[in-house]
Amino acid sequence: MGRQIKGLLYFFATDIRHSLMIFWTILLSILVVSLSISYFLLSVEGAEYYLSLSVPIYIYCSILGFITVKESIPFSLKMGATRKNLFISLGIFFLVLAVAKSIFANIIHALTLLFTDATNIHIFRFIHPAAMLEDTWANRVIIDIAIMFLSFSVMFLIGLLFYKYGLAGGGIVSGVVVVVLLFGIAQGWLIDFFADVFRTMDLTLFIQMIGIGMVVYLLSFIFMRRITTVKAK
Repeated sequence: MGRQIKGLLYFFATDIRHSLMIFWTILLSILVVSLSISYFLLSVEGAEYYLSLSVPIYIYCSILGFITVKESIPFSLKMGATRKNLFISLGIFFLVLAVAKSIFANIIHALTLLFTDATNIHIFRFIHPAAMLEDTWANRVIIDIAIMFLSFSVMFLIGLLFYKYGLAGGGIVSGVVVVVLLFGIAQGWLIDFFADVFRTMDLTLFIQMIGIGMVVYLLSFIFMRRITTVKAK
């Protein structure tokens, strides 16, 4: 069991290495270009430049959680992995990847701020959810881990629905969710809920989001127990 989990973790890590390198190359290139633009805008009165590293990372995690179902599960099963070990391995992989990406992103964040302070590029600003709380390195790391892991879990569960029940099954579930959200907006209770969340927001909320992500991921085992290498049409 232990050796198979280690093998699966190695496979998952090597499988996304190329996409991770491309993603970070593009993101860091955008950061360099943004700093260059900010430097040339210093002479413009009232100019400010905003960039978010976190939003592209959250999107990447959501996409990865979804496509992992189609790309990794069938291959792992064909190679003899048990569904239980596959479930445990993917959970560990998602959590470790969320922690690693969060720490790395916030190291880049901190180093960039040191650079802008040293070069007096005072118009450059990062956009991060931690700005709604106390914008510290630790808070940014915890918030990023929470959002990334929840994104992995939710999109992985949705990916399983599409994989097991096809476009019709996954589409029906997605449609129901959209209808409920639209109904909540129309009735006003969804807006009131988010307003209350933002009004009372603190770091505890994001710690709870990690717990919610774990619950969502545990629910995915219901669909993984009898999953096969054949994708539903």
